[in-house]
Amino acid sequence: MKSTLLYEGRYKWIVFGRDPDKPEGIIDTNQYMVADGKRSLLMDPGGIEIFSAMLAAVLRYTDIDHLTDLFASHQDPDIISSLGLWDQALPHARLHAPWLWEGFLRHFGLNHIHYQAIPDEGAVIRLEYAELSLIPAHYLHSSGNFHVYDPVAKILMSGDVGAALEPADAPMFVTDFAGHIPKMEMFHQRWMPSNRAKQ
Repeated sequence: MKSTLLYEGRYKWIVFGRDPDKPEGIIDTNQYMVADGKRSLLMDPGGIEIFSAMLAAVLRYTDIDHLTDLFASHQDPDIISSLGLWDQALPHARLHAPWLWEGFLRHFGLNHIHYQAIPDEGAVIRLEYAELSLIPAHYLHSSGNFHVYDPVAKILMSGDVGAALEPADAPMFVTDFAGHIPKMEMFHQRWMPSNRAKQ
C-alpha cells in the first residue's frame, strides 16, 4: 500500500492508496490518517479486501495501541466493510460515523468499538493536538455524509467528492483538473443527484 505524507507539524496527515496488490474488480479507494501521538485517527479505512495491507501501512506510522479513532464518512462497503476486522484489532477504539447509518454499519461487525454517532449538524474530533471539524456534506453522495476539515493543516478530506474511475497506474494527485472532470462526471451525475431529481 502506497503512502504519502501530506502534512507534518505537531501531528501528521498521511494518505494511503493506489494499492498495486488489490484484487481485480474492486474500485481503488484512498484512506487517510492523522497520526497524533497516542491518539491517531484512521478515516474511511477501506473494504475488507484491503484490511491486511491497510493495517501494515498504518503500523509504519503509529503503534496499534495509539490508533484510537476511526471515521466513516458514510455507509458504503468500499470505505468501511473492513469494520469487523478493525473491531477485533482495536477493541477500545471509537468509530465516528453518521447517526443515520449506525444500524447499517453494525452489519459489518461492531462488537467492541464504541459507535460515536455524528449528529446531522456535525461535530469535532479532538486528538492530542489536532481538532478536526466534521462538516455536514449530506447527499455528497450519501444522504448522511460528512467531510473532515483540519483548520491548522488546511486539509479537507472530502470522501467521495472528486472520485473518478481511473486506470490503476493513475497518479494519486490531480494536476489537471479540467482533464479530471470527464473522469468523474458519470459518478457525480449518477450518485449526486440534484434537488429536482430527488423530488
